[in-house]
Amino acid sequence: MTRTLNPLKIAVVGLGRMGKRHVHTLLYRVPHAQVVGVCSSDGSEVKWARNNQEYTDFGITVYDNYDQMLNHPGLQAVWISSSTDVHASQSLAAIAKDLHVLCEKPLSTDLAEAQSVVDAARAKPSLKVMAGFSRRFDASYRDASAKIYEQGAIGTPFLVRSNTCDLRDETGFFVRYAARNGGIFVDCAIHDIDLSLWFLGNPTPKACWAAGTLQHHPELRELSDVDNAVGVVEFWGGKIAYFYCSRTQAHGHDVCTEITGTEGKLMVNVVPRQNNVVLADKLGMRHEVQPEYWERFEHAFALEAKEFIAAVREDREVPLPLEAGMKVMLIGQALQHALLSGEVVRFDESGERLN
Repeated sequence: MTRTLNPLKIAVVGLGRMGKRHVHTLLYRVPHAQVVGVCSSDGSEVKWARNNQEYTDFGITVYDNYDQMLNHPGLQAVWISSSTDVHASQSLAAIAKDLHVLCEKPLSTDLAEAQSVVDAARAKPSLKVMAGFSRRFDASYRDASAKIYEQGAIGTPFLVRSNTCDLRDETGFFVRYAARNGGIFVDCAIHDIDLSLWFLGNPTPKACWAAGTLQHHPELRELSDVDNAVGVVEFWGGKIAYFYCSRTQAHGHDVCTEITGTEGKLMVNVVPRQNNVVLADKLGMRHEVQPEYWERFEHAFALEAKEFIAAVREDREVPLPLEAGMKVMLIGQALQHALLSGEVVRFDESGERLN
């Protein structure tokens, strides 16, 4: 792949809340990207996009057929932000067209299918194919990593406690989405699993167990899922990770991580805040919390886009290898199995699942 300094012509697939936000980020915060197309299979999203004056002003073509979008003249890359169940098939189709790909996490709800994407990308090393683990691009998490690996601030890290807890959804969106996302650990805890691997030095899983409960969405029982769950992963070498994931928080988007080492502890966003305003009145002192993930990680998504596009334009390695997502998926699925079966899922020292 030759180095190019022209704007990268990119299309965004999926026009839900996430996809629309990615389009906006690429238009206004990533100067070397040119959004030339968007695509959705949802009729209401397509209608919205075709009536969007902003998209018209930027010359963005709106597609309701993914294969047609892949044939857009001069298209160089796609950002896949559709539902999890089509991530792999859409990635494979784009790679077959010699297009660069940034695919939202996870690559699939099926390990074998996800591996097929990794294999297809390896077969075309000139292409830049990356899975979107946005928290790797967050300034606070990068600072924590630097304190661990560059400064040795907490000695040897051996325990991660991390949670992703979403604001309770009263619209029904989450329940509709849950049927396509692979389960609470595969979807909700996937970033926490990735962070644990990053901060613990990419250890090999030894055992996974989990428990969950239904507190607000009993209809999830028919989907073999829960709305609150806890998972624990023991790694070979004595390291441990603990995850809490929830879809039903009353106070806002509560995402935090603690990394404990032999000489200290790092804490990231343990008390989430919307901003630095504190209200003091007869009820006491309190502050607001971000309502959802975008307010917390908007800058991380922008940096992710910039670094991916720089990798394409300057023909360098993507900032996060595609293969990194495979171990995350392996652990996520093991936790999901442990949740549903009540069994402990075990791995041998090479990371192969035993049961």
